[in-house]
Order: sequence, then C-alpha cells, then structure tokens
Amino acid sequence: MRFEDVQVSAEHFYALGRDCQTGGYYLAIPVANRLVNYDEYYSITPAQFDAFRHDPPAASEFADRCRRRELDELLIFKPGSDRGAPF
Repeated sequence: MRFEDVQVSAEHFYALGRDCQTGGYYLAIPVANRLVNYDEYYSITPAQFDAFRHDPPAASEFADRCRRRELDELLIFKPGSDRGAPF
C-alpha cells in the first residue's frame, strides 16, 4: 500500500500520513464523483506534517483550502475530467 495514514480527523474529514513510495508526507481529503468515493492526496513538507499533527486547527484550515481547490499544485495525482467534489 502506497499511503499510510498516521492521524485521521473524522470530525474535520482529513488524514495525515506518509507516502511509502516516496518517503514524503501528505494530507488527504475525501471526495466523490458520480461513480466512486476516493481521497485526494496533497503533498506536504515534513515541517507541515509535524505542525499539523500537533495543531489540528491548522491542519483543518489547510484541508479547507484543499477543498476550495486553492492548493491543486500540491496534488500527488492530478485529477481527471470527472474530478470529485469534497464532502
């Protein structure tokens, strides 16, 4: 499995974890399109990973920016034509 969640916020709908393929870190948010529910993975720095683990409000704000598609340049996988919407 490529992605390993380390911390999950069920309340704020995001997960923090490690990318086992690259050794990097991510914040993931759930999204859904008309066919499937899936996660979008956003690359974060080691410093952000450490900060977000200890500061959930900061992680939640970052996740909200991802939901607003303000940080698409950080997506690990670029979305296809049927990109899901956050929920």
